Amino acid sequence: MDLSDAVRRRRMCRRFDATRPVADEVLDDMLDLATRAPSAGHTQGWELLVLSAQAERRVFWDATRTDGYPDRWLEGVSAAPVLVLALSDPTAYLDRYAEPDKGWRDRSTERWPIPYWDTDTAMSVMILLLAAQERALGALFFGVPGALHDRVKEVLAIPDRLRIVGVVALGHPDPVRPTPRSPSLRRGRRGVERMVHRGRFGRH
Repeated sequence: MDLSDAVRRRRMCRRFDATRPVADEVLDDMLDLATRAPSAGHTQGWELLVLSAQAERRVFWDATRTDGYPDRWLEGVSAAPVLVLALSDPTAYLDRYAEPDKGWRDRSTERWPIPYWDTDTAMSVMILLLAAQERALGALFFGVPGALHDRVKEVLAIPDRLRIVGVVALGHPDPVRPTPRSPSLRRGRRGVERMVHRGRFGRH
């Protein structure tokens, strides 16, 4: 599958086949690709925490348990045999840009109009999603409620310096109960003629 096909066919998968694991060599290759995302100053300031054992995943799901557990969404997603937590490291960027070739010795976050540590981590996640598509795997990126970040970090021994950007669930799509079409797709896709501006904003 070439890149254009992977991008156009990629969809979020919300129902996984719990009986089919992801082969270790396939997962390792996908993770290697995800580490090759671009990053400001070549800081590479993200970490990927892989939960591939059932006991490991149970720790995560128990830590994120909320009212209504389990629900239909959770029943489908918790069947995924792999969870990858995408973690960003702001201090890595502050340290990197205080080095002589950058020279921001004050290490001030005010120099960063947007949190590039999260942006770079998100690019790594996008590579992981496309790698899953190329390998005919299902993948879903989802967030952790803000109120639960500290709890998840505690139970998984994630250092305080790291931020939870999100989680990627990976596995084979459920062949019996395929992921239903998202109601949000009724909004339609904004085309190039609406989203791309040329020369100045508003000139399509």
